[in-house]
Amino acid sequence: MNNVASDTVTRERGVERVLAGQSVMDGAGVKINRVVTQPLQRRLDPFLMLDNFASGEANDYIAGFPSHPHRGFETVTYMLEGRMRHKDSAGNEGLLTNGGVQWMTAGRGVIHSEMPEQQEGRMEGFQLWLNLPARDKLRDPWYRDFNGDELPRFVTAAGVHVKVIAGSSHGVAGAVQREVTEPVYLDVEIPAGASFSQVLPPGHNAFVFVYRGAVRLGDKDVAAGRLAILANTEGADGINVHALEASRLILVAGKPLNEPIAQYGPFVMNTQAEVFQAVEDFRGGKLGEEAHA
Repeated sequence: MNNVASDTVTRERGVERVLAGQSVMDGAGVKINRVVTQPLQRRLDPFLMLDNFASGEANDYIAGFPSHPHRGFETVTYMLEGRMRHKDSAGNEGLLTNGGVQWMTAGRGVIHSEMPEQQEGRMEGFQLWLNLPARDKLRDPWYRDFNGDELPRFVTAAGVHVKVIAGSSHGVAGAVQREVTEPVYLDVEIPAGASFSQVLPPGHNAFVFVYRGAVRLGDKDVAAGRLAILANTEGADGINVHALEASRLILVAGKPLNEPIAQYGPFVMNTQAEVFQAVEDFRGGKLGEEAHA
């Protein structure tokens, strides 16, 4: 597990800004920290949203997310702790547990539910929305569930544990690859005082969300619960992260689509006319075809 290639960063990206998320209620009354909000969609293209849910109080999550539609983008649900059962209108069903990931491509349309399968205990994780290019917005739906032990991972010589959900890191390919948006999605656990470097393509928009501890990115300290948007510094080839204390974070990067974004709730298209059509299709029972695993 330790025999991995090293990522050498010759010029690191700076931190453009550090932000706190917004507390929102979603689904049937689930308390969420919305880390990437709609006003950041153009800046963090191709990423549309990042939600962080984390609570040991059942009333904060027990109502879950009853059946709802999606069209035009992908959802990546990463369960750190807890049990969440998902079902869709085609009869597909699965259970996300500790460390598991579901990658779902809504394409032309999926109706699904995500409901907690626990009455007590802690539930914590993330849901990331990744936009689809115009050419793929009406493609066949698809999804894949990964158990925690199916996700590629490695440990650096400094004792940094890295889980590679998408893209690649230090020569280790992630569970999912995407040709157009080329996403990188890492979960990184860094011991106090240790450092981690990650090469990033220069054209990618990128951010770090710290959810345990505190780290230093360049000359900026970033505490738990904060989002650091990385600057698109000309000539920079990656980032260096130094843990001020034992820390965990997700690092996300992707190639911008540079296409118009028209969103109405769970429908993300390129024009308002396409959004209106999605709403009409949903109302007319034409949205929610089989998602192929």
